[in-house]
Amino acid sequence: FRRVLFRSWMWGQNDKGQLGNSDLTHRSSPTQVGSLTNWKQVSCGRDQTYAIKTDGTLWSWGHNDKGALALGDTTHRSSPVQVGSLTNWKQVDGGFNFAGAIKTDGTLWMWGENFRGTLGQDNQTDRSSPVQVGSLTNWKLVSCGSYQHAGAVKTDGTLWTWGRNYRGQLGIGDTSDKSSPTQVGLLTNWKLISCGEEFTVMVND
Repeated sequence: FRRVLFRSWMWGQNDKGQLGNSDLTHRSSPTQVGSLTNWKQVSCGRDQTYAIKTDGTLWSWGHNDKGALALGDTTHRSSPVQVGSLTNWKQVDGGFNFAGAIKTDGTLWMWGENFRGTLGQDNQTDRSSPVQVGSLTNWKLVSCGSYQHAGAVKTDGTLWTWGRNYRGQLGIGDTSDKSSPTQVGLLTNWKLISCGEEFTVMVND
């Protein structure tokens, strides 16, 4: 029997504690975050970091402006703090002071700054705790951009985007912001999505 260890390593700017080492010291080489070996997935936002452990728990640390850490407050953290007590988180992605995550039940959740409808709630209210996007249970993958837009792929292969659309980054043929998920075209073979600053990249079969 071979035990697989999943350690977390970080480096770079650390002025907001985003490296998770309980300090604000910058690192120019990889430094392990604590001593735990059960990290499964990690994503970096602007000045925040999000991670999921093998036990399905969600963790965040770094700059907490607009409630970006999903901890119910706006207090910055320089070491990992668990988000709630749930153990069914599957995938997480960080953006510009906001983030999104998908649970194992296929539901989509967002939190943080809601400028231009970034959280997909059909409003512009910031949220410091995870809030569900609609009631659907067929979300597969979410990506959060570095300038207030997001996108996701469903299990049926359809592609959806929302938030700021100043440069047409939502891919819906215009430059109007959308505060709730809007389908991009009619194709059902989308596989991957990655949101940048004012652009989006998608891959299909």
